[in-house]
Amino acid sequence: MRKTEFAFWTFLLMTGLAGATTLLNVTRTYSATSENSELYRQLDLFGDVLERVRSDYVEKPDDTMLIESAINGMLSALDPHSSYLSPKNYRDMQVQTRGEFGGLGIEVTMENGVVKVVAPIDDTPASKAGLQANDLITHLDGEQIVGLTLEQAVEKMRGPVNTPISLTIVRKGVEDPFDVKVTRDIIRINAVKAHDEKDVAYIKITTFNEQTHANLVKAIENAKKTLGKDLKGYIIDLRNNPGGLLDQAIAVSDDFLERGAVVLTKGRNNEETQRAQAHPGDLTDGKKVVVLINGGSASASEIVAGALQDHKRATVIGTRSFGKGSVQTIIPLGANGAIRLTTARYYTPSNRSIQAKGIDPDIIVEQELPEELKKKATAAEAARGEASLRGHLRNPENGNGEDGKEVKETSGSSAYVPKEPEKDAQLQYALSFLRGTATDAKTAGAVPVPAQPQPSAESKDKAKN
Repeated sequence: MRKTEFAFWTFLLMTGLAGATTLLNVTRTYSATSENSELYRQLDLFGDVLERVRSDYVEKPDDTMLIESAINGMLSALDPHSSYLSPKNYRDMQVQTRGEFGGLGIEVTMENGVVKVVAPIDDTPASKAGLQANDLITHLDGEQIVGLTLEQAVEKMRGPVNTPISLTIVRKGVEDPFDVKVTRDIIRINAVKAHDEKDVAYIKITTFNEQTHANLVKAIENAKKTLGKDLKGYIIDLRNNPGGLLDQAIAVSDDFLERGAVVLTKGRNNEETQRAQAHPGDLTDGKKVVVLINGGSASASEIVAGALQDHKRATVIGTRSFGKGSVQTIIPLGANGAIRLTTARYYTPSNRSIQAKGIDPDIIVEQELPEELKKKATAAEAARGEASLRGHLRNPENGNGEDGKEVKETSGSSAYVPKEPEKDAQLQYALSFLRGTATDAKTAGAVPVPAQPQPSAESKDKAKN
């Protein structure tokens, strides 16, 4: 018999039935001690395996790599969105969420081992230096790019503000390569792109970073000025938007709402439930709003779509969203990077969980795939979503069906969006819907679905608790 077991049973014999409360406390302490003992045994096992790998592996391993991989393995085993961020990855993540960095201001891709300029961003060092779309960058400060990944090349082009870098450019129509000296400056990633579709304001939100809400406010103000009384409504395009910052999703939703809940987040314990409320002030002055979603709309995008749908503030058009209904918290680890840990599930104002389920649009409009994509696409590829990810969190609302079998989770849909606006069925239907010229949904290639129910008083009370 172990010492802990012997001490526990001796204590029972000595105290008899003297106190049920004391006995309960001792039992809990013993249980916790037993659990800790098992944990320490597992940690000893990890230490044994680590030492065996370090001493006996065929090549000398990198100790840092071993530990980082072990940490990442532990976190990724929880769910697909929890992970370890190395110091470099943590810095990159901060750049993405800030929406600004020291750089050149060009969108690039990799082609045949060199960097190809997709487009220079207006009013940035790259555009002022004369870089053009389709330019090929072969050298950075005289060093060849061949052999670098796109990420490594981008990392070299970024840097402190006011520092120069020399780019060697190969341009079609120019016989010899030439060098361009560019001085880095602060580059702001515009998460909102907007233009007028005659009498409709089209606003595309590509991500939810620290600039999103401010950029959206500017886009709405510009639409009011340019269209004036002719403005019939707004299209908020969230298609293929993977999400981002929770507070920005709340702020964007609030821009269209006068009152009510925006989103609920529920952690492991009931006391961790939080409720975000809208503030008075609809920036669009009550104009009609259409929200476009598809299988690439995830997380923060789904918060916005779900909030506006529940409050009947917008008509959601497109196809079912990705279904990522969990909240990740970034926990810094000092000089060792950070961890991204799933800490809560989020719910729409009517207390709907979209985890592994997604947002169903009010009007379903499927995009017609080009022939080349039809041949490649399979049913599984067309409907990839949270529910298809290995180890995803279950939807707490999914129980068993009438036959007693577990309900199969399904989320996601096609994420294809044509480049040509005239071929974009979802966009075109949204325009005709706002103009009041939409034909019957079935004849337009769309399938109407019942609108989502409004939160009842009972569900509101439950959401508060």
